[in-house]
Amino acid sequence: MENSKIVIGYAIYLPIVIVLTIYISKMLFKNGKHFMIDIFRGKEDIALATNKLFEIGFYLINIGFALYIMKIYGYSSNYDMSNQTLMEILSKKIGGYTIYLGVMLFLNLYLFFRGRSKSRMTIKTKNFIV
Repeated sequence: MENSKIVIGYAIYLPIVIVLTIYISKMLFKNGKHFMIDIFRGKEDIALATNKLFEIGFYLINIGFALYIMKIYGYSSNYDMSNQTLMEILSKKIGGYTIYLGVMLFLNLYLFFRGRSKSRMTIKTKNFIV
């Protein structure tokens, strides 16, 4: 009985974290391409290619982490897991992953803003020297 509930837990967990990752990634990199174009001073082809590479890296890191933390621990074969216990485990796992995704989102935003400010500082420095 326990193994079937764990499998049900995995069947619930995986689609939720994958859909969350895809949604966050699409929103971040759809809007991030404007920052990339600004960072690369209008060179759209390089900006879009770089943005796509960052998006692929985002998927690899986050889906990899979701799979890494997927295992449900701490239940012996003598213990019959209740539906309540399964829901509590899933809420902790999905909630923790959501917090992690939020941190990754803000880290990416920080990198976008930092790249943008560095790009603008380079332009100001070049204009000042000339």
